[in-house]
Amino acid sequence: MSDPIRIALVGATGLIGREVIRAAIGREDVRLAAVARREMPLPKGARMELFVADPEHWGEVFEALRPQALICALGTTWKQAGEDEAAFRAVDEGLVLDTARAAHQHGVARMVAVSSVGADPFARNFYFKVKGEVERELGRIGFHRLDVLRPGLLRGARGGDRRQAERLGIALSPLFNLALHGRYRRYRAIDASEVARAALALARKSTRAKLVHEHDALRREARSLPMPDATGTKND
Repeated sequence: MSDPIRIALVGATGLIGREVIRAAIGREDVRLAAVARREMPLPKGARMELFVADPEHWGEVFEALRPQALICALGTTWKQAGEDEAAFRAVDEGLVLDTARAAHQHGVARMVAVSSVGADPFARNFYFKVKGEVERELGRIGFHRLDVLRPGLLRGARGGDRRQAERLGIALSPLFNLALHGRYRRYRAIDASEVARAALALARKSTRAKLVHEHDALRREARSLPMPDATGTKND
């Protein structure tokens, strides 16, 4: 039985971050530690550490934890940012890149970063442009392995910040998904729990790579994650 993989999680209070924690419950092949700006309740059965610190001190936490991989689920919404471009960039660009650089500086070799379908540094849409610029900069940091996740509309219990149009889109997503084929499949809605399982599956992989994963690839990776009772016998 191989030693468990040490994984640091940032963005633990968000939709995907919470699902990563749930997906790690009962697993013996990963040792998850969350790094956050504030306390948060952990789901029943979670056996993990939670480190609360200001972001400027996260590098010190990485140095102490010495994780092999970082899962970054940091991000805000346009509404949460007050529809202000600078405020949005402060989180989705500044905080993400500062965290990635601090992790790499302290020996973290692998990073799994949650981005968005449609990310493109040359996009006209501000949201997609920022996501694309961040992906480009992450690729320049020098991680041994970098996996970028580009989910479409996320299904899951996010909380009270869903816009009415977004809630309607989620309700109708089964029908929309059936209508999206070919190159449009990547825009299909996906459960946040599947993205979380894909993130854990990819964090376990140590081969050198720089990959982007969209809808179909995310679902394949999620299915590849062994069930908790089968862990500890395989280490990619």
